[in-house]
Amino acid sequence: MMTTLLQVRDTVALHGRIELQRLCREVGGTPALVRAMLERLEHMGCVEKVDDMDSGCLSGSCKGCPEAQKKCETVVYRIRTLH
Repeated sequence: MMTTLLQVRDTVALHGRIELQRLCREVGGTPALVRAMLERLEHMGCVEKVDDMDSGCLSGSCKGCPEAQKKCETVVYRIRTLH
């Protein structure tokens, strides 16, 4: 199965926010391929990376998470909203 930009965008939209590794599993793409597609979608203004640790953690409890002490490497993307 070939992973497409539309498939990546639609999967992000379906979840609202999604971690890179989960997105890779759902669309059947390698991390390198999906990351490149996400960068393209970012450039197009369709998605955005959530960098802030407090809003980047899907559980919403990063401050108490033991992984936060190790500089959690979770990368989360969401659909970019127009302001």
